Amino acid sequence: MVLSHALPWFSPFLMPLSFPVDNRCVLSQAKSCTECIRVDKDCSFCTDESFEEPRCNLRENLLRYGCAEASIVYTRGEMQTHINTSLQRTQVSPQGMFMRLRAGEEMSFDMDVFQPLESPVDLYILMDFSYSMSDDLDNLKSMGQNLAEFLQALTSNYTIGFGKFVDKVSSPQTDMRPEKLREPWNNADSPFSFKNVIRLTSNINYFSQELRKERISGNLDAPEGGFDAILQTAVCKDKIGWRKDSTHLLVFSTESAFHYEADGTNVLAGILARNDEHCHLDANGTYVYDTKQDYPSVPTLVRLLGQHNIIPIFAVTNHSYSYYEKLHKYFPISEIGVLQEDSSNIVELLRTAFERIRTKMDIRADFVPKAMKTEFTSLMYEKTESGSFHITRGEVGKFNVRIKALEYVGGQHVCSLPERDRQGVIQVKPTSLSDSLKITASVICDMCPCEQQQEFNSPMCRLRPVPYPSQVCIRPGDVEPCSGRGECLCGKCQCYSEDLTQRFDGAFCQYDVLQCPRTSGFLCNDRGRCSKGACVCESGWEGPGCECPTSNDTCIDSRGGICNNHGRCECGRCICDKASLYTSSTCEISYSLAVCESIRDCVRCQAWGTGNMKGNCSTCHLQLQMVEELKKEEASEYCSFQDEDDDCTYHYTLEGDPNVLPNTTVHVQKKKECPPGNFLWLIPLLIFLILLLGLLLLLCWKFCACCKVDSDLAPGSAGRTVGFKEDHYMLRHGLMSSDHLDTPMVRSGSLKGCDTVRWKINNNVHKQGFTSLAAANPKDLIPYGLSLRLTRLFTQNLVKPDTRECEQLRKEVEENLNDIFKHIPGCHKLQQTKFRQDHTIVDTVLTAPRSAKPEIIKVMEKHVAHEAFNDLKVSPGYYTVTSDQDAHGMVEFQEAVELVDVRVPLFIREDDDDEKQLQVEAIDVPTGIAEIGRRIVSITIIKEQASSLITFLQPAYSHSRFDKLAKIPVLREIIDNGKSQVTYRTRDLTAKNGRDYIFTEGDLVFQPGETRKEVQVPLLELTEIDTLLHNYQLKQFAIDLLHPKYGTKIGRYPQTTVTIADPGRGWQGRRQGLERLQRSPKGRLSAPLNPNAKALSSREISFSWFPPPGKPLGYKVKYWIQGDPESEAHLIDVKAPSVELSNLYPFCDYEMQVCAYNTMGEGAYSDIIHCHTLEDVPSEPGRLAFNVVSSTVTQLSWAEPAETNGEITAYEVSYGLVNEDNIPIGPVKKVLVEDPKKRMVLIENLRESQPYRYMVKARNGAGWGPEREATINLATQPKRPMSIPIIPDVPIIDAEGGEDYDSYLMYSADVLRSAAGSKHPSVSDDSEHLLNGRVDFFPGSGSGTLTRTTNTSYHQLSSHMQQEHRVMGSSSLTRDYSTMLMGHGEYCGDGPISTLMFPFSSDSRLPLGVPDTPTRLVFSALGPTSLKVSWQEPHCDKEVQGYSVHYQLLNGGEVHRLTIPNPSQNSVVVEDLLPNHSYIFKVKAQSEEGWGPEREGVITIESQVDPQSPLSPVPGSPFTLSTPSAPGPLVFTALSPDSLQLSWERPRKPNGSILGYMVTCEMLHGGGEPRNIYVEGDNPETTLTVPHLNENVPYKFKVQAKTTQGFGPEREGIITIESQDGGTVVPYLCGGAKLRNLSEQRTQFLESLSNGMLLTTQRVESASSTLTKQVTKEFVSRTVMSSGTLTKQMERQFYEA
Repeated sequence: MVLSHALPWFSPFLMPLSFPVDNRCVLSQAKSCTECIRVDKDCSFCTDESFEEPRCNLRENLLRYGCAEASIVYTRGEMQTHINTSLQRTQVSPQGMFMRLRAGEEMSFDMDVFQPLESPVDLYILMDFSYSMSDDLDNLKSMGQNLAEFLQALTSNYTIGFGKFVDKVSSPQTDMRPEKLREPWNNADSPFSFKNVIRLTSNINYFSQELRKERISGNLDAPEGGFDAILQTAVCKDKIGWRKDSTHLLVFSTESAFHYEADGTNVLAGILARNDEHCHLDANGTYVYDTKQDYPSVPTLVRLLGQHNIIPIFAVTNHSYSYYEKLHKYFPISEIGVLQEDSSNIVELLRTAFERIRTKMDIRADFVPKAMKTEFTSLMYEKTESGSFHITRGEVGKFNVRIKALEYVGGQHVCSLPERDRQGVIQVKPTSLSDSLKITASVICDMCPCEQQQEFNSPMCRLRPVPYPSQVCIRPGDVEPCSGRGECLCGKCQCYSEDLTQRFDGAFCQYDVLQCPRTSGFLCNDRGRCSKGACVCESGWEGPGCECPTSNDTCIDSRGGICNNHGRCECGRCICDKASLYTSSTCEISYSLAVCESIRDCVRCQAWGTGNMKGNCSTCHLQLQMVEELKKEEASEYCSFQDEDDDCTYHYTLEGDPNVLPNTTVHVQKKKECPPGNFLWLIPLLIFLILLLGLLLLLCWKFCACCKVDSDLAPGSAGRTVGFKEDHYMLRHGLMSSDHLDTPMVRSGSLKGCDTVRWKINNNVHKQGFTSLAAANPKDLIPYGLSLRLTRLFTQNLVKPDTRECEQLRKEVEENLNDIFKHIPGCHKLQQTKFRQDHTIVDTVLTAPRSAKPEIIKVMEKHVAHEAFNDLKVSPGYYTVTSDQDAHGMVEFQEAVELVDVRVPLFIREDDDDEKQLQVEAIDVPTGIAEIGRRIVSITIIKEQASSLITFLQPAYSHSRFDKLAKIPVLREIIDNGKSQVTYRTRDLTAKNGRDYIFTEGDLVFQPGETRKEVQVPLLELTEIDTLLHNYQLKQFAIDLLHPKYGTKIGRYPQTTVTIADPGRGWQGRRQGLERLQRSPKGRLSAPLNPNAKALSSREISFSWFPPPGKPLGYKVKYWIQGDPESEAHLIDVKAPSVELSNLYPFCDYEMQVCAYNTMGEGAYSDIIHCHTLEDVPSEPGRLAFNVVSSTVTQLSWAEPAETNGEITAYEVSYGLVNEDNIPIGPVKKVLVEDPKKRMVLIENLRESQPYRYMVKARNGAGWGPEREATINLATQPKRPMSIPIIPDVPIIDAEGGEDYDSYLMYSADVLRSAAGSKHPSVSDDSEHLLNGRVDFFPGSGSGTLTRTTNTSYHQLSSHMQQEHRVMGSSSLTRDYSTMLMGHGEYCGDGPISTLMFPFSSDSRLPLGVPDTPTRLVFSALGPTSLKVSWQEPHCDKEVQGYSVHYQLLNGGEVHRLTIPNPSQNSVVVEDLLPNHSYIFKVKAQSEEGWGPEREGVITIESQVDPQSPLSPVPGSPFTLSTPSAPGPLVFTALSPDSLQLSWERPRKPNGSILGYMVTCEMLHGGGEPRNIYVEGDNPETTLTVPHLNENVPYKFKVQAKTTQGFGPEREGIITIESQDGGTVVPYLCGGAKLRNLSEQRTQFLESLSNGMLLTTQRVESASSTLTKQVTKEFVSRTVMSSGTLTKQMERQFYEA
C-alpha cells in the first residue's frame, strides 16, 4: 500500500513564500531554467518570452511583475510512504519511504518504534587472556551458575558465548622466541590474537564445561589487541551465533589499554595494510589475519557495532578505566564498569549495566548519500549526551525523522556530484531491533521541461546586431541618448542598473523607479512597484500610491453593514453623511461619559426641577420618558449620577445622537436611590468629647514629667553608669556578611531619665606611631557617611527606591541637609540616600574636603540638639559621621532603656593588614547624669585568604540607548567554593543620573558553584533638548564593585566604564527615535507579544512570537548584528508567527524585532531581542613563521585564525619527517598548547639535514578546525649570527622524547643567550635610531632600551599610544592613563603612584672570571622514574671547566650530587626518581676562579602508580611533567629619570601558597651593590616603585615568588631609562626592545602611526616578543615586552609558510 504526499515535480502552483532582502534567485543571474531552479529550493522560472523582468525569482515576485501562473516553472519534492501489509508483526512503522528532494529542501515524517518489555538476549563475553588476567579466569570458571541465574532474571530466552584474545603474534607485541611461542608462561597456551571458544548457546552446563578447559596465555607489551577481537565478533555473525531478533550484548573484560589503527606498533612488524572489516575465522574459530592487517580504528568499531546491533559493555579494572571511559563515550549506547582485580564482581557489574541499557535506544542511519543529512528527534523522550534516547519499554515510541538535501558538498553543487552520492537507500534502524525502515531518497537534478526539446534553426537565433544610429535612442526634446541613464545598443536603450537592480526604465530610460508616489515614506506604500513613472499596485490595492485597499473590510460597521448606511466607503475609510462629535469611524453613534454629563442638568431640571438649570428648563429639548424600571440591555448608554441637593442617586438611559435633537430619547427611572436618614446632630457632640479627652491627657503628662524630674534629683539615682558590654571582639573577614558591627552599650543603675553618649572610632590602631591623617592633604575630597534618626514611623515602602513614598522622603532629606551643609566650604550635594528600619534611620553620603570634618561634626551636633535640619524633624541624641579612617557619633538611652547598639563601621579595605585593630571609645555623656564605665572596646579583624575573586569581565562597555538596559557581566573565580557577595553601585561621569541613566546599586550574591552574574542599569532615551541641540558629548558612567563579603576579594577590574552610544546623529537618528515614541493610529496593530529567539546552530536562529490582538496579514522581521546601525538590518516578510534566520555569522550577537501589518499598514515593532549564535570550528591558523636557531632547533610561531568562530581554547602542533616527495615517513608527533595566547613553541633535537612537515590547528568550543601546514629543512636556511629571544613559559619540545602529548611541557626560566654555543651574545653596532623617517629594530641579547635621538633629520611621528597602566600594591588596583608621542618622547599624565618598599641586605657582585648562572634549565621525562636535565652554557669571562648538579626532594631529604668535569656536556640523565614527587634541581658552573651561582628548577614526573605500592609506577602507563612557573611578564614604567615602576603577574603554577616576592636589582655591567627588595602579599598583579636609579644605565631585574615550599624560578628583565639632551623620559618601557630600522615595512608602519591610531593595551601577555616580516596591527597594539629582540634583517631569520 502506498500513501502519496506528492505533487508533480514541475508545477505552476506554489504556496506563498517568504523571501529575504538578499534574493538569491535574482542575484544568481541564472541564464536557464535548470540553472535557476538549482540556485535555491524557493526559486521559480518564468518561461514567458515577453517577460522583461529577471526570469529567475521567487514565485510571488514573478506574479507581481506580471508573469502568468501557467508560465512559471517550479520544482518541488515528493514523499511516499510504503506500508508492508504482508508482515505478521513489526516493531518499526512505516517500513519504507520514497523521497525526492530539491537541493536545500528538508522533509520530515514520524516513525513509530515498539520496544517490548522482555526481549531475547545474546550475551557474548570477550576476555583478555594475557597472563595478568589468570586470577580473573579462575573466578569466571566458577561463575557459570551465577551467570545463568542472572540471564534467567533478565529474560526467559537467552544465549551465552565466550571468546578470548591476547594480541598479534608478531614482534614487538609478542615474544617470538620459539620456547615463548610454545609456552609464554608456565602452564599457559601459545599466544594468539582472537579465538571464538564457545558459540552462543542456551546450554549453560555446556558453557561451564567448556570454559573450565581454558588456560591463560600471554604477550610482551602492555596494550592488548582487543580491537581485532571486537571487530571479528561483530562481522562473523554466523560463527558467533548472533540471533536476528535478540538484544546483542558484548562484554569486553580486560585490565590493559588497547592498540588501535596506525598507533605505530605494527610499523615495526611491517603490518601496514588497513583492516578490511571482513570475517577471517577458521574452522576452529581462530583469527588468521592478525599478521596481515592492522588493528581497526575507533570510528570503524562504532560503525560496525551499530550496524550489527551490538551493545558493548566494558568491564575494566582501575588501571585502565581512564582509557575506556573516554572510549565508551564514542558509542551511542554502551556501559562501563570497574572490575575488581579478580573479576569477582562481574555478575553485579553486568546487572547494573543491563539495567541502564534497557532504558536507552539509539536510532542510526546507515548508507546515507553524501548529498543528504539525517536527524532524529522525539517529543516523548530526552536525548543523552551520546545521542541516544531515554525510553520506556512496553510502549510505542514516536520519533521524528528529518531528511535534508544539502546544496553544496565540498564546495560544489550537489547536482554536479556522481549519481551514487545523490541517491541511495538509507537504512534507519533502532539499536537492538532487527526491523528497520528503508528510505529510497534522491536529490532532484532534472532538467526543466522547456529545455528538454530543442528548437533547431529557430528564427529567433537568426537575429544579428544591426548598427543603429544613436539618434534613435534620443527622446524628442532631449540631447543625450537614453536620457543620459543608459547605453544605446542595437537601436534600443539598455538602462543602467544599481546594485544588481534596475534603477531606470522606459524606452528612453526616462523613468526613475524611485520617483513614484510614496505613502508614509514607503514607495508605492510597499504594496506595489514603480514602473514607467507610475505605481503598479498589487492585487487588493489601488490609488496613485497604492494607498487604498480595494475591499471594504475597514468600512464594515458592528452590524455587518457598510458605514452604518449613513455614509460611503472611499479608499478604505467611511465618509459619513452627517458627522458629529459622537460619530465613530464607521458612522455609528459612539457614546462616552461625556454624553451622560452633557445632558445631566437637563435631566434633573425636566424630571425633578433641581440642579443648576432649576427654573430655566426651557432651553432643554430632550424627550423625557419617566419609567418604573430601566432596561439596560436595550439602551445605547446607561448613566448614573448623584443629586447634590438630596444626596440621592438617579439613573437614566440614552438613545440616539445628542447632536440631533429629534433623534434623542431619554428614559428616566422615577424612583431615586437615597441613603437612610442622617445623624448630623451627632457631629458637634463628638468634637466636644474629643477636645475634652485631649485636655485630660495633657494634664496627666505634665504631672508625670514633674514627678520624673523629682525622682532624677533624688539621692537614689546616683551611681548610674553607661559603658560597652564587652572589651574585645574578634572577627574573621571571611565570615563577615556586613561592613559594620553593632556593638552593644549597656546602662546600669537607675533607668529613669535619658542619657546620651558621644563616641568615636579609630581605624588601624595596631600600627605603631599611627597618625591617621597627619600626612594627608586637607584639601582632598573624601566621602562622609551621615546617619540621622527621623521623627516618623518606618514603612516597608522606604526600602524600595522606586516607590513614591521613598522618593518624596529622599527629596525632603536631601533638600534640607543640602541647605544646611552648603555653608561649609567645599561641600557637594548629598547622594546615595537610603532608609533603614529602627525608627526610620536615614543613611546618606556627603562629599567634602578632609579639613571640613570638625565643622561637619559641629553642625550635626547643633541641629540634632535642636531636633531639626530646617523643616526636617529628627530625633535628639542620635547621629553618626564616618570619614575614611575614623567615625564620630552619639547614641541615646531613653527612659527605661538598658541597652543600645553602637553601629561601628569596620573600614574594610583591600589593603588592610592580615590582622588589624579598631578602637571604639565612649567620650562623654553630654546629656544625663550617668558616668562612663567600660570606656573602650577593641575590635580585631583577621583577614584570611580570599575564597573567591569577583571582577568585571572588561574595563569598558558600550550600549545603545535603544538597548534600554545596559547588561554588564560580573565573573567570579572560585578558589574555595562557598557563598560570595559584593556590592555594585553606579556613579556619574559625563552621563548624568536621571537624564541618561537611572542610578543603580545592589548586592550580587553568588551561591556555591555560581560563576557569573549580571548588573543591569536602565538607560534613558535622549531628551528633546539633547535631540534638537545636537548634543554630541560622549556620555559615560562608571560601575564600581565594593564591600566584598564572605572572604571575597575584588579581582582585576573593580570598576567598568559604560559608554552610552546615542542612536544615530543628525535628523535621521532623531527621526528614528521620535518614530519609536509615536503611537500607532487607530486601526493599526500593536506590537507582537512575547518575542523569543533561540540559537539553533552556529548560523541559524529561531525567532518566534505571539500574534497581537487583531487580524494581521503578515509580519515583518528585522535583524542585524549587534552594534551595527538598524539601517543595515535585513528585512523578512513572513506569514507565520515564527521564522528561522539563516546564513548568519557564527558566535555573533544579533538583535531582532518584529511588527505585524494589516490593511491599515504596519503596526508597532516589538522590543529588541538579543540572541547569540553558537560556535563553529575555527578556520586555519595564520601563516607559520620559523625562527631558525640552528640546524636542529627552530622556533615556530603562528597567528590566530582569521575566523575564530568562538573563543580559541587550544592549539595542536604536529610535526614529522617527510621524504623528497613530501610524503610522511615515520610517526607524527603532536603537542597540545592549552594556553591560546602562547602561539609559539621551541622545537629542539630535530634530525639534522632532514625536512619536516609542521601542522598547526586551533580548537574552540565547537571542536578542531583545519590545519595550516608548512615544510622546511632547517639545514638549508641561513645560519643566525646572533642570539634569539625565547619567550618565558613558552613550551619547549624535545623532538627525541615522549609520545603524543607527553613530556613536552618544559618551561624556560630565562632567555637563550647563545644559539650556537658562543660564549658572548652577538650585538649589532648599528647606531641609527629613529632616523630619516625609518624605524629600525636590533637585538639586545635579552636586554633592550627604548631610545630616541636628536638627529637633525629626525621626523616626528604623531601616533598616540594610550596605554593602560595597572598599578597593584598590596590589594589595591588603580588606573592611570598617559599618552606617548613617539618621536618627541613627551610625557603627559598623573604623577607616579608609589608602593611600600622593604630593603634587605645584599651580597656584592661576582668576581671577574666567575661563571654566571646557567641561563636555562630544561627537563625531559624519559620514563616515570628517569629524567634528562639540560642547561645552557652561562656567560663567563674565562673558560668553563665543568658543572655540578644537586637534587633532592622538595620537602627535604638526602641531597644527591653529580659532578660533570666535561665543560661541553650540558645535560645529565637522573634515574630512580620517585613518581609523583617534586624535586628541586640546582645547576652551577665552575671556572678557575671558582663556582658560580646556581640555577634552580622544580619538577615533578606525574604517572599512574599501583594503589598497593604508591612508589611503583604501573608498567606501560603514561607519564607527564609538571613544574611551577615563574612570575608573570615584567612590565616597566618610567616615572622619572631616576625611578621606575615594575609590575608582574602572579605565577600560573605557584606550587604552594605565595607568601611574597623577592626582587633583585643590579647594574648589568657591574658597579654598585645589588639591591634585594622583598614584597609581601599574594595578588593577581603586583606593582613596585624602584627609586634611586641612574639615567642611561642598563639594569637587570629578577623576580621570584616565595611560597610555602621555598623560592620558585626567576623572571628576568633588562631595562634602561634613557633620556638625551635634557629631554623628558620615555614614559612606558618594557624590558628588552630597542627601536631600529625595519626596512621593508617602514612605509606602512609610519603611515599607520601618522594617521593617529589610538592604541590601547589591556594585557601584557609575555615578557618577550618576536616580530615576523609582516608588521601588523597586532604588533602595534601589543606592548613591547621584556627581553624582546627585533633584528634589522628580518627576512634572514623568519621563514613563513
